[in-house]
Amino acid sequence: LMDAHTSRERIIKNCIAQTSSVVKTLREEREKAQDNVALLKQLRKEQTKLKLMQSELNVEEVVNDRSWKVLS
Repeated sequence: LMDAHTSRERIIKNCIAQTSSVVKTLREEREKAQDNVALLKQLRKEQTKLKLMQSELNVEEVVNDRSWKVLS
């Protein structure tokens, strides 16, 4: 059980890191091209995805706690 939790957390954090990198790149591009609507939409989409992944870490923590309670 511990290995599964650790693995899931590592994978989620990896996804967060990758998405954060994409958001950073899009922000830099957005600063250069202020009037690019397509770029703004892509940035908002990636920011939303990043927020969802970050909230998934909180969900994962609740699942971990409940799993250990049931196990013990």
